[in-house]
Amino acid sequence: MTTVDSSAQTYSGIDDLLVDLADGVLSLTMNRPDSLNSLTAAMFRTITSTLEQAATDPRVKVVRLGGAGRGFSSGAGISDEDQAQKSVDGPESVLNAANDAVRSIVDLPQPVVAVVQGPCAGVGASLALASDVVMASEKAFFMLAFTKIGLMPDGGASALIAAAVGRIRAMRMALMGERISAGDAFDWGLVTAVHPAEELDAEADKVISALMDGPAVSLRKTKHAINAATLTELEPAIARETEGQMVLLVSHDFREGARAFQERRKPNFTDS
Repeated sequence: MTTVDSSAQTYSGIDDLLVDLADGVLSLTMNRPDSLNSLTAAMFRTITSTLEQAATDPRVKVVRLGGAGRGFSSGAGISDEDQAQKSVDGPESVLNAANDAVRSIVDLPQPVVAVVQGPCAGVGASLALASDVVMASEKAFFMLAFTKIGLMPDGGASALIAAAVGRIRAMRMALMGERISAGDAFDWGLVTAVHPAEELDAEADKVISALMDGPAVSLRKTKHAINAATLTELEPAIARETEGQMVLLVSHDFREGARAFQERRKPNFTDS
């Protein structure tokens, strides 16, 4: 059997997802600030491959997940450019890539800290809430905007949100697509802590440092135990979401919702 020397392994990101390992912290930074870090299939796949590598790398003690610019992530992109790329990749391929990225966060033995400085929407919220610690700025908000464009939550959101805030609040977020402020998100149990924007990075560093200094094996077993107890519905939820979303992605209402979003007008949904 060949033994891999993890110290010789390197991490490489892509232009849209920066990856860096320094002093035990593996940082993944979504890097499309002009679109509030809207997500692509390539970004999802890079998250997954990076975390699969990190899972067996003893150098990685904590993972930091964040976004460049003023937002965490606006979710899967629906610009003309993004839609053109999705037509190349195929909608099921993109959806599966998103689901795999969420799984890679949940399954990673090491703790993942999401640093949410601004808007966190759609499947971007799934990535944040799959993390183990969610640090939010007072300027942040959380939004399941899927129904605004004729879609349904995906990336395991129907399980991740409900596990954190309960059925009624999950329904409110998913059906009504409201913005949930950082303060309300904290009160609901959606995030770990909320800090002034100018203090967020420093406060996140404190949490990361505490985790770095903690007992690694104990932290890993604790993460696994809590996820096993609370996310029992994650895989069934992903299966249901994928089945439903594949129908919705080829519907008139989604085409109309995406056009209306781009044209900044109210959509006229007609499917029944």
